[in-house]
Amino acid sequence: MGAGGLESGAGSRPRSGQTIAAIATPFGTAGIGVIRISGPEALAVASRVLTCKSGADVADLASHTVHLGDVAAGAAEVVDEALITVFSAPHSYTGEDVVEISCHGGTVVLRRVLEAALQAGARMAEPGEFTKRAFLNGKLDLAQAEAVNDLIRARTDAAQRVALRQLEGRLSARVRDLTSRLTGMLARIEASIDFPDDVPEPSRAELAGTARSALSEVNDLLASAERGRVYREGARMVIAGRPNVGKSSLLNALLRESRAIVTPVPGTTRDVIEETINVLGVPIVAADTAGLRETHDEVERIGVERAEVSLETADLVLYVVDLAEGITEEDQHLLKRLLPRPAIVVLNKSDLADQLDPSDVVRRLLPEVPVVRISALTGYGLADLESGIADLLTGGAVSAESPTVSNLRHKLSLEVAARCLANALETLAGIEALDLTSGDLMAARAALGEITGETATEDILDRIFSEFCVGK
Repeated sequence: MGAGGLESGAGSRPRSGQTIAAIATPFGTAGIGVIRISGPEALAVASRVLTCKSGADVADLASHTVHLGDVAAGAAEVVDEALITVFSAPHSYTGEDVVEISCHGGTVVLRRVLEAALQAGARMAEPGEFTKRAFLNGKLDLAQAEAVNDLIRARTDAAQRVALRQLEGRLSARVRDLTSRLTGMLARIEASIDFPDDVPEPSRAELAGTARSALSEVNDLLASAERGRVYREGARMVIAGRPNVGKSSLLNALLRESRAIVTPVPGTTRDVIEETINVLGVPIVAADTAGLRETHDEVERIGVERAEVSLETADLVLYVVDLAEGITEEDQHLLKRLLPRPAIVVLNKSDLADQLDPSDVVRRLLPEVPVVRISALTGYGLADLESGIADLLTGGAVSAESPTVSNLRHKLSLEVAARCLANALETLAGIEALDLTSGDLMAARAALGEITGETATEDILDRIFSEFCVGK
């Protein structure tokens, strides 16, 4: 099978002989809506509900052609005028016969066209079933199938690029190359064991060199995992600091709009205010929190407690300091609490304190933490801050060539492969029998196979495709 030869039970394969249908576009009011039909009876189902203006029978239409026709619900009632696109197996998204009906995008029209298809013999598709069939029919491997969902859900241009490269097969190609090398090692070891008189035992040094190279590549992929996770899932950034240092002004500046209330009165922000922003391609949920201080105000105290909780779950903290006041003792105490989480110290209100520079104090307290000088009011330094945020969360821009691991499932499989390869290297360096290496190599190969679907179980498939929308 093109997707890797998955051995699976009936539960993971398309229900035998069944044709499925679903709305493939968002349900709502739009200029165009698409109903997709896929399966061995797709053309027959379509011919029962569609009449071509040309008089041709839908079942006889050539692949990859578009025709104008009427959609009928029942014997005579016309529901809509639509375009009919035919894709014959195996040259379709699913690898099966597919018919797509492009009709007007009103909710009533879409519902009635879908109902007509279901009454004509199709059944309602399950979430992700079209892509699952594409995988099972060898049109995509599992990593590519997951990339389809990532591409649909991408929230920034950078996330879209990561998903598209995975869909193109860059990660799959790297994984398959690694799998092929491990298979070659196993073949040489097992041949020497099975035919000791004819096949000499392979050199341990040569095997170790191949395993070491494979481990290095697996570690390279793992190094991209945190960056990929951030692009795929987004990051949580908390803006913290003492009251009235400009936290809300900073949030507004990053948003390029006035979202948080800003007043000169300390304690104005009483709760955590969250907004989604795009910082140089990184999707971020930015949280403006109540000023960190001791307070007897019950409402403000609750806000401070929520700010403390937000700090614990943050991927990045922007700690804001008021340059007009400088670094206070309270600031120094709060700054020490930032470690070990990633942080940037933001020296705000530089327009009010041009000469004051407490960077040395910050670096003495937190030597590894970046310091950026800005003015949330004028916008000075915001570009530097955004660059620092993106670099800290991702470790740099997405490479145009190297695949980026963005899926937790892939990361976990790579971690297993890395451990197994490390164990194999230990065995090769020792005096143990060479056949003991085979178990670790097979385990590493199986872990890599889970990424592309070669060794994926039914449960893994069901979990992955259940996260898709119904029409995909």
